[in-house]
Amino acid sequence: MSKLRVENFMVSVDGFGAAPQQSMENPFGIGGMLLTQAFVKTRTFQSMFGKTEGSTGIDDQFARRGFENVGANIMGRHMFGPQRGPWADDSWKGWWGPNPPYHSPVFVMTHHPRPALPMEGGTVFEFVSGDPKEILGRAKAAANGKDVRLNGGVQTVRTFLQAGLVDYLHLAVTPVTLGAGENLLAGIDLAKLDMVNAEIVPGEGALHLVFKKR
Repeated sequence: MSKLRVENFMVSVDGFGAAPQQSMENPFGIGGMLLTQAFVKTRTFQSMFGKTEGSTGIDDQFARRGFENVGANIMGRHMFGPQRGPWADDSWKGWWGPNPPYHSPVFVMTHHPRPALPMEGGTVFEFVSGDPKEILGRAKAAANGKDVRLNGGVQTVRTFLQAGLVDYLHLAVTPVTLGAGENLLAGIDLAKLDMVNAEIVPGEGALHLVFKKR
C-alpha cells in the first residue's frame, strides 16, 4: 500500500525546521542553512549536482533511502520558491535548476493557479489547491503504487500531520539551535496520532529519529 513519507526533514535541537525571514538569499530563513550541514556533505546530495565525492556513512544512507520507492511528491509553495501571492510570471522554476532531484510528479500546494511545469529528468511540477486528503489522493494516483514523499516546508508537514495522513516521519536533528522560526512539532502529539518511534540512529552530522504509524 502506498504510504505518505516525510524523509530527511532537518530540524534544530530546539525543534525549528526553518529560521525567520525566508528569501531568495536565505531559502531556509536567516541562519537556517545551518540545518543542512549534514545532508550537503553526503554523496547523495553531491550526486544531484553531478559530483562523485561526498560522505558515505549513516547520514548518506538515510539521504539515499529517502528517495527509494517514491513515485510522487507533495510540497508547499514556500518550498518551491520565495514568492507570495499571485504569480507575477512563470519564470521561477524552483531552487534546483533544470533537472530537479525528484524525477516524478511534484504537487505544489498553492491557492494561485499556474500551468504545469515539466522539467528535465521526469520532474513535472503540478500547481494544485484543495484539502490535504484530496491532494494526497491525486499524488497516490500519480505514484502508481509507489510511496508519496512529503517534502515540506514546515507548515505543510504540520498540516498533513495534524490531519493524520503521515505514515512515516524521519527527522534529522542537527546539533544547532535557531531560537526562532517555524517549529515543526509545537502543539502536535505524535502519540495521539498513533505514531511511535521506530529508529534512533546517531549519524555523523545529525541524529536520525524515525516515527511510524502503528
